[in-house]
Amino acid sequence: MKKTDKIYVAGHRGLVGSAIVRSMQNQGYDNIIGRTHRELDLTDQAAVRSFFDTERPDVVVLAAARVGGIGANNSAPADFAYENLQIQCNVIKCSHDYQVKKLLFLGSTCIYPRMAPQPIPEDALLTGPLEETNEAYAIAKIAGMEMCKFYKRQYGDDFISCMPTNLYGPYDNYDLEGSHVMPAMIRKFHEAKISGAPSVELWGTGAPLREFLYVDDMADACVYLLEHYEGEQHVNIGTGKELTIRSLAELVKETVGFEGEIVWNHDMPDGTPRKLTDVTKLHSIGWRHKVELEEGVKLAYDWFREHADSARMGG
Repeated sequence: MKKTDKIYVAGHRGLVGSAIVRSMQNQGYDNIIGRTHRELDLTDQAAVRSFFDTERPDVVVLAAARVGGIGANNSAPADFAYENLQIQCNVIKCSHDYQVKKLLFLGSTCIYPRMAPQPIPEDALLTGPLEETNEAYAIAKIAGMEMCKFYKRQYGDDFISCMPTNLYGPYDNYDLEGSHVMPAMIRKFHEAKISGAPSVELWGTGAPLREFLYVDDMADACVYLLEHYEGEQHVNIGTGKELTIRSLAELVKETVGFEGEIVWNHDMPDGTPRKLTDVTKLHSIGWRHKVELEEGVKLAYDWFREHADSARMGG
């Protein structure tokens, strides 16, 4: 990328996209464009084509997606599959047709099999059944990643993919009906502290192991890959470190300052038992994370407190 390139960040207001915009601006990229969902519906093929015809971006970062936690994925799998496939097909095809010189597609580590080897290497893709609770989203993301590979293989397009681990930080989704585990915990513990509630209920057993990456670290990795990577295979982005959901809950509880009890609802699903990325490839390319979890949770909670009135909280 050149500092003067016109860079379109799809999903520039979300957790991922906004972090990538911040990282790019911090590194001197100042010709960045974005469109809100109201301004451009990425599931609308004609609208996307019109946008590309008018704007002619040099670089595209595809961070727009319909996302959510276990509950959201379970309740609307058809919507998750359809909307994400539409977004990906429209943006990737237009990037090819309008000769975008570099595209980065962001997926998720849920693309890997439920019982993938741990830590999960990139070549574990498509080697076993997916986790049922987010299968629709995973299949859509696999399709998008494979499309980038096929366009590179058939046409020589410089389209690359990365697979971030569980992300958290500024501009996360705190709607309890659709949020991921970290923001849900932050909100629940905060509201319980404010109200003086004696306990907080969390889903599952707390036993699953998870890896978490501060979103600004993820964004720096994305910019680094745009500058340094041209390979066909996707690249895992993570820390290579994990902890149990129970340990995460204790960390968030302590950070928030909630003094009540944690009640685990064993009737609710745990999701994938373990999901740790093998980041050997990322390290070999020359990038490592900087923000450790304890610092990151504090940063995330500080942001939530400051922006509670404007954060995505749902109804």
